[in-house]
Amino acid sequence: MMDAMDSYYNFSYVYDLFMDETPYDTWTKNVINLLADYGLKEGMLVELGCGTGQMTKRLYDKGFSMIGVDLSEDMLTVANGKNQPGDILYICKDMRELELHKTVNGFVSFCDSLNYIQTLDDLKQVFSNVSKYLGPGGMFVFDMNTPYKYETLLADHIFSDTREEGSFIWENEYDPNTRENIYDLTLYIKGDVLYGDGNESFFRFFETHIQHCYTEEEVKEALSFAGLSFIESIDADTMERLNETSERMYFVAKKN
Repeated sequence: MMDAMDSYYNFSYVYDLFMDETPYDTWTKNVINLLADYGLKEGMLVELGCGTGQMTKRLYDKGFSMIGVDLSEDMLTVANGKNQPGDILYICKDMRELELHKTVNGFVSFCDSLNYIQTLDDLKQVFSNVSKYLGPGGMFVFDMNTPYKYETLLADHIFSDTREEGSFIWENEYDPNTRENIYDLTLYIKGDVLYGDGNESFFRFFETHIQHCYTEEEVKEALSFAGLSFIESIDADTMERLNETSERMYFVAKKN
């Protein structure tokens, strides 16, 4: 067994391995339909927190011009590996400090990326950046984890997954007072998966992730602060009205 403490570079290359059951195709279909419901069927979209570009590439393939924004250079290296030169622009930038050279038709964000923004003031800053670069009537669609998911499904539970290429242990801790969610992730990955060198040894990686649980009212407050009009919030899995056991919620907003 080998330790790799400074591992985010390597983790980026196995992220897709452990996200292989994520319903990206369904998410793509749902968000395209949602945008179309409000008149956005083509044009330029920016994805915030695009990671390895799973959704960015799918939306590009469906006809949108795409810009992907992420804080991790290594995630974007993986994303660019799926990309033909000139197809998609990927920008390494903190979404709180986003700068674009022109306005766009819409912003999107998936996989609870905005829950990584840990204060309401910072969330307002992100939304203000979105508002700044949205053209008239531009749309903003994003998902967030619900309080129910943090309080009940994640809580102080431990999750794990084992497969031939490797395994992970996810130790979750949620503080209902601060609404801070911390999960410590330990991964064991076969060397050949990482480096393609036939190495059968397993490498160990550590990751700590921190998210914040926002209420629906706080999100609406942040949108209003940024000059964005809240349109609706729905269950992101069923595309129906939110209920007490909804795990993810879509927010739909529009530039005033």
